[in-house]
Amino acid sequence: MRKMIYALAAVAVMVAAAPAQADAKAEDGRVGLSVRGKGLRVDSVGAHMEGHGTGVQARVVSYSPRGVRSVVTDWKDATPVSAAMTKLSTVGWSWKGGKRFADRTRLCVEFNAAPGEPCVVIHR
Repeated sequence: MRKMIYALAAVAVMVAAAPAQADAKAEDGRVGLSVRGKGLRVDSVGAHMEGHGTGVQARVVSYSPRGVRSVVTDWKDATPVSAAMTKLSTVGWSWKGGKRFADRTRLCVEFNAAPGEPCVVIHR
């Protein structure tokens, strides 16, 4: 049992320190971001905000390696989700065939109802 706990702890440390590539998660305050893909191609982006609200929307933005900000998606309505005592507003995007980004691009999500803009770095 003790060896399994050590092994799980080692895996958790390696995953936390691994390069983001296109699979990554980030949090900033009440806002969270999850990106799935391979290499420089992103297949899907999911985001959540703690709490419910009316008119909650989110969008994906990117920052080029030089710091130029671009809007990747339009505003999309978030869906309220409740699980026991947890209340979230979730939203997701997926691109068939994936969406390609330049190396070292920061992919971020912003909600209109909460501060915070979690970002992940897409790289080889």
